[in-house]
Amino acid sequence: MQKVAVITGAASGIGRGLAERFAVEDMRIVIADIEEAPLAELEADLKANGATVLAVRTDVSNAAEVENLAARTLETFGAVHILCNNAGVVCSRPIWEHTLADWEWVLGVNLWGVIHGIRAFVPRMLTQGDACHIVNTASILGLVGGSGEGIYKVSKHGVVVLSETLADELAQKGADIQVHVLCPGWVRTGILDSVRNRPDTLQNTEMETLPRQETIGGSRNVRAEIEAGMSPAEVAERVYNAIQTGTFYIHTHPEHKAWIRERMARILE
Repeated sequence: MQKVAVITGAASGIGRGLAERFAVEDMRIVIADIEEAPLAELEADLKANGATVLAVRTDVSNAAEVENLAARTLETFGAVHILCNNAGVVCSRPIWEHTLADWEWVLGVNLWGVIHGIRAFVPRMLTQGDACHIVNTASILGLVGGSGEGIYKVSKHGVVVLSETLADELAQKGADIQVHVLCPGWVRTGILDSVRNRPDTLQNTEMETLPRQETIGGSRNVRAEIEAGMSPAEVAERVYNAIQTGTFYIHTHPEHKAWIRERMARILE
């Protein structure tokens, strides 16, 4: 049976890498993104390589639009076997300086986007009776603390514990749905420029708009780390392998596990 994969935030970065990787496996691909032009470009590229594709412009922070994505997927392909809740944005300044609009935008996409995806797709997956997988994109910053990227960390910690809870509850139910949480380190994406997709209703006033922080902990240059990071294609390969092996936590940079150990040691102490 030809499987169906749904990817949000698909038009660029990790999402595009996932779409291209799943297409290699002859899956039918549903791509969703808030950016229409890059989404159309990806659709054309996938189709040119022989893939069967449905593109649905979707704002994942909007429950109705994610519900529409799920409905369109089932109407078109009759099932969904892999759901990648991947869309993400970032906004950075000292955490006490963030505006309500900052919080609403980042949590709306990064955390509520995953919540909406689970609410829209899991009930449909449960009725299928097929083996399914859910991949929620968190971050290495969803597993550590420290200064910098405060809202982003809050959102990604939420995604991690949401994924852990979902996995345990589905297992208790005996559902044939495996959950995976992707916790990548530095990956070559355009996430630092995600303000391009910030809705007009959540823009800050001119006085509230400040330059973003470019460092974590005052020393690590985020942009430089990202530009030198792993390719989205390599991340997608790791995700595909994790789906095959049933791996829950998907790490891209084993060296970052030291950061996790440090945080766990502080907690246990």
